[in-house]
Parts: sequence; C-alpha cells; structure tokens
Amino acid sequence: MRKILHVLFFLATPLLFAQFSQPIELTEKVSELEKYAGSVYINKEYQKANVIDEKSGTYDTRLKYNIYTDALEHTVGGKLHEVIKTPTTYARIDNDYYYYCNFQSDRGRSKRGYYVLVEMNDLYRVYKKYDLKITEPKEMDPMTGSAVTGKIKVVTTFYLEEDGVLQELPMNKKDFLSAFSDKEEELKQYIKKEKIRLKKEEDLVRLVARYNALKYSETSPSQNLLSNRVQNN
Repeated sequence: MRKILHVLFFLATPLLFAQFSQPIELTEKVSELEKYAGSVYINKEYQKANVIDEKSGTYDTRLKYNIYTDALEHTVGGKLHEVIKTPTTYARIDNDYYYYCNFQSDRGRSKRGYYVLVEMNDLYRVYKKYDLKITEPKEMDPMTGSAVTGKIKVVTTFYLEEDGVLQELPMNKKDFLSAFSDKEEELKQYIKKEKIRLKKEEDLVRLVARYNALKYSETSPSQNLLSNRVQNN
C-alpha cells in the first residue's frame, strides 16, 4: 500500500507543479546571446530548488534564473518551462529566495520583477536584483582593426524596501552617506570603526541595520526609514 501511494504521489507531483508553470520558447535574441562572452544566467546549470505556491504547496525541482527574460526556468518532459510570475509563488535556489514583486520606486515608478531576499525584519527588507549590461558585438573595432565579441556582464543592485517602496542602496561610501544624510556623521564613524566595505553584501546589510537602529532610537515605531527621503524628493 505504501509503495502504491508513493507511486501515485510521484505521478501527481508533476501535474500539480504544472499548475503554476508554463511552457516557453527561447526568442532569437536569447539564442543569439548564448554566443556572447558571459551568460544571461546566474548559474548555467540547473540547481536543486523548491517552488513554494501559497495555495498549492511546495514542490522540488531544478531551476535556473534567466536574467534577460526575468524567468525561473525548468524542464518538463524535455520541454522548457518557466514558473508563472505571481506574488503568491516563489522559489528557493541554493538558499536564495526569489520573489516576484511589484514594488514602486520612491518616485512612484513600477519596479516589477524577481527580487532576491537578503535581509528581513519587522521594519524593513533588503533585496538584491540582477540585471545585465550587454555590449553588442562589432565586426570591426576602428581602434584595433579587429572584431569585437559581444559581452554580457551581470549587474547587482541592492534595495531597501518598506511598505512596497524601494530605495536603491548605493555601493560606495560617498553616495550612501548622501542618501542617508540625516545620520551622515554617525554612519561615517561606524564605517570607519567597523571597517565597512559597501561592496560586500554582509557589510552593506550591517550598515543598513545601523542606520535603522539610529533612526528608531529617536522616532516612533510608526515612522519608516524612507519617509523623510520620499518627502524630500
């Protein structure tokens, strides 16, 4: 009986999983990008992953994230599929959680797409988002007289999110202190004392946490970190 139930579960899982995935075909441009130096994927190989649907449940599969199409790809019956893009379905790949969100910038612009959760607490969240810098190939470089191969570079941007509003987190000291100028001196001292390097993800998270602690030491819990900056923009 137990063996029969196991077989039934094995057969049912792909059918349930198919409810929140859909077949896709790679466009001509995506196929062309495969010839470029670099990759449109965070990892070219499929990795063990869990897809969590808030209504249907959790399923094991193998995924890879396509930055160019902003899609979580997997295969079903040898055919390429992507996880349906909805806020109620997210995935864990190699301990990174990918959420499909419809955020707004601090200027009210839509910021829809997949975001990877970096830090979360009751007051705010820190996410990172992957984008691509694509250099198109050239048949002839006027400087060198030789052909130039197309190149793909992954660009990572970090964001502070509160109540669905995103604030980009600068990756250099000067811009960060300018963005959080209300605590500039305190943060400057903290950076020096703790030898903070903003290009390190963990250090960036520590600095945001420090700003949060400074902010809430003098304000009521109802005031969020972005409120002053949104009003000043």
